[in-house]
Amino acid sequence: MIPNDVRITPELIAEHGLKPDEYQRILDLIGREPTLTELGIFSAMWNEHCSYKSSKKWLRTLPTTGPRVICGPGENAGVVDIGDGQAIIFKMESHNHPSYIEPHEGAATGVGGILRDVFTMGARPIAALNALRFGEPDHPRTRHIVSGVVAGVGGYGNSFGVPTIGGEVNFDPSYNGNCLVNAFAAGLADADKIFYSEAKGVGLPIVYLGSKTGRDGIHGATMASAEFGENSEEKRPTVQIGDPFSEKLLLEACLELMASGAVIAIQDMGAAGLTCSAVEMGAKGDLGVELDLDKVPCREDGMTAYEMMLSESQERMLMVLDPAKEKEAEAIFVKWGLDFAVIGKTTDDLRFLIKQHGQVMADLPIKELGDQAPEYDRPWIAAEKPKPLDPADVPAPNDIGDVLTRMLALPDMCSRRWVWEQYDHLIQGNTAIGPGGDAAVIRVENGPKGLAFTLDVTPRYCAADPREGGRQAVAECWRNLTAVGAEPLAITDNLNFGNPEKPDIMGQFVGCIEGIGDACRALDFPVVSGNVSLYNETNGKGILPTPAIGAVGLLDNFEQRVTVAFKAAGEAIVLIGETKGHLGQSIYLRDIAGKTNDRSAPPPVDLAVERRNGDFVRTEIRAGRTTAVHDISDGGILVALAEMAMAGGLGASVKPDAVLPLHAWAFGEDQARYLVTMPEKEAEAFIARAGKAGVPATRLGTTGGNELTLNGGVPISLTGIKAAHESWLPAYMAAGAEL
Repeated sequence: MIPNDVRITPELIAEHGLKPDEYQRILDLIGREPTLTELGIFSAMWNEHCSYKSSKKWLRTLPTTGPRVICGPGENAGVVDIGDGQAIIFKMESHNHPSYIEPHEGAATGVGGILRDVFTMGARPIAALNALRFGEPDHPRTRHIVSGVVAGVGGYGNSFGVPTIGGEVNFDPSYNGNCLVNAFAAGLADADKIFYSEAKGVGLPIVYLGSKTGRDGIHGATMASAEFGENSEEKRPTVQIGDPFSEKLLLEACLELMASGAVIAIQDMGAAGLTCSAVEMGAKGDLGVELDLDKVPCREDGMTAYEMMLSESQERMLMVLDPAKEKEAEAIFVKWGLDFAVIGKTTDDLRFLIKQHGQVMADLPIKELGDQAPEYDRPWIAAEKPKPLDPADVPAPNDIGDVLTRMLALPDMCSRRWVWEQYDHLIQGNTAIGPGGDAAVIRVENGPKGLAFTLDVTPRYCAADPREGGRQAVAECWRNLTAVGAEPLAITDNLNFGNPEKPDIMGQFVGCIEGIGDACRALDFPVVSGNVSLYNETNGKGILPTPAIGAVGLLDNFEQRVTVAFKAAGEAIVLIGETKGHLGQSIYLRDIAGKTNDRSAPPPVDLAVERRNGDFVRTEIRAGRTTAVHDISDGGILVALAEMAMAGGLGASVKPDAVLPLHAWAFGEDQARYLVTMPEKEAEAFIARAGKAGVPATRLGTTGGNELTLNGGVPISLTGIKAAHESWLPAYMAAGAEL
C-alpha cells in the first residue's frame, strides 16, 4: 500500500516528472503542501502527454474548421460530416514508450485506446490503421519489437472485430531505442447522435463502466512524457494489459446505453485513467466532481487512492448519467457482464474531491487542474535551409535493373505482406481496397458511399527541412486519397519528436507544424484531431522528426474506386506532373548511393500544383476514364511502375525522359506526380484534357508482357523483382525464429 501522508521531498517531486518551478506553481495554487494523491493527480494532469504544455502554442496555429467539420480538436476524436445524416469519427494516437518496453501489450493497448476514443463518441469502429517505426534491422532488439508489436496490433484488432486495412512500416537507426507505434481508428455514427465529454447538470450520478481497476499502467502518462535511460525494463509495470474481448463487450454495451438516452456525457479512461477522465468531464462543464473510491470496482485488494486515481487499466469508461434511467442503464451492463457502479456525483463548487474510507484524499480546484497547467513557449532554433542537389553530382548505376531489384528489397521498400497478413482486413465485409495500395477503401454500410484512409510521413524529409517535410506529409496523404478517387476530407496527426527542451528539436517541431498548416490551408484539408508524443529519446539520442499524418477521404460511389494494379495489356501509361529528377533525400541517394548523412534539400512541394494535378486526376477517375492510378513517392517513377506491374502481374514498355540522366528520371522523388493507365484509344483525349487544365501529362509507354523495358533496352523480369520485393521481411523474421 502507498499511504497518503508520505512526506513530499524534492526527490519525490522529480520522480513524478514535475520541475521545481512547477511544484511551486502547485503550492501557490492550493496554498498548502499537496497530499501524495494530489501530487499524483497534478503529475498526471500536468505531464506533457496530457497537458500539451510544450506544444499548445503551436497547435493553435493549425486550421481546424471547414464546411464538413462537426467537431475539431478537443474531444476524444474529430467528427466530419459525410452526408446523408452520417459522420465519420477518427483519431490517431501514440503508444511509443509502452511498446518499446513491452511490445505486445504496448501495441495492443494502443489499439484498444484509440478504438475507445472513437466509440466513446457514439461511433461503431469500421477501420483501423497503424504507422510503425522500428530501429535498424541489425539492432539486437528490433526483430523482437517487430514481432511483438505486429502480434499485439493484430491480436487486439482481430479479436475486437475491426478490419486493420493499412498503414506504414519503416526502419531507421534513430528508432533503435524508441520505436513508434501510432494507432489510427475510424468509426461511423449518425451526425445528430454524437456524444461528448462535457458534463451537464448538478447532483447527477457519475458512473464507472467496464472492467475492474488494477495496478497496471500506474504512471503510464508520466512515463510517456519522459526520456528513456539505460534500464527501460524497470518501467514495465507502467505498461497496461489489454483484453480485446472485454472491449468488444464494452463497445456493445456503450452503444446500447447511448441508444437508450441515458447518457449525458461520457469519457474514455485513457491516459491518467480516472483522474483525467473525471477532471475533463467536470472542467468542460464548469462543474465540480466528487468521487467515492470505496465504490470503484477493483480487481486487487487494498488499492490506495493514489493507485486508483493513476491506474491506466484498460477497457473502462466514465459517464454522467440521467438519474431517471439508472436502473435501465445498469441492466444493460449487467447483461453484457461488465461492471456498472455509481462512484460519485457532479457538484456546483468547481472542486475535485476524492474520498476513501471516509477520509478526504484530494481536494483540488478542478478548472485549474487543466486550465492552469504550465504552458511553455520553448526556445527554438530553425534548421539551416538545405541546398538542392544537382542530379549530375549523384553517381549513376551501371545496371538500372539491378538497382531496381535491390531497391525493392530494402527494409523500407519491401512488401509489408508479412505484417498485414497477420491482420484481419476483411472482417465486417466492407473492405473494398485492402492493404498494399495508396489508400484503403471501406464501403459505408451497404453503399454506395465509400471512405478512403491513409497514413503517411517521410521523416528523412522532415529532418532535412522540417517545414518542407510537414508540407510533403500532408500532400502525400492528399495524393494517396486522390489516387483511389476519394475527395480528401480532413486529417488527424501524430506528432512524434524528441526532447522539446532542446532548441533544435523544438525547431523541428515548429517547422513541421508550420508546414502542416501551410498544406492543410492550401488543400482545404483541416486538422480535426491528433496527438503529440515528445521526449522520444534514449540516452539523449532522439528519433527523426516524425509527424505522422492520417487522412480520410470520401467516395460518392465506392464502385468508382481504382487501384494501383495494371488491368490489361495494351493500355496507355501516362505520367501526370513534372519530372526534374530530384534526388536530394531520395531512397536512391541514401540506400543505393550510400549517402546516409547527406544534408541536401528534400523535394520541394508546390501546393498549388498538388491541388491542380490532384483535382484533375480525381475528376478523370470519377468519370470512369482511368483503369489504374498510383501516386509517385519513395523510389520515384521506376519503383511506382514496378509496384503497378507486380500488383497486376503485367509488365510494361516505357520511354524515359531523354534530357535527364536515366537514374535521376527513374529514381527522382519529385512531388505532385501520378501514373495513370487507360485504354489506348483514350490516351490522346486524356492528354488533351490535361493540357486544357494546365496539367503536365506525358505518354510514358504501354502495358503488356511479363517484363519492364526501358527504351527497348535490357528487360527487367517481373518474376525477379517480385521475388526480391516479397522475400526480405519474411526472411528477416524467420531468421529471428531460428535464434
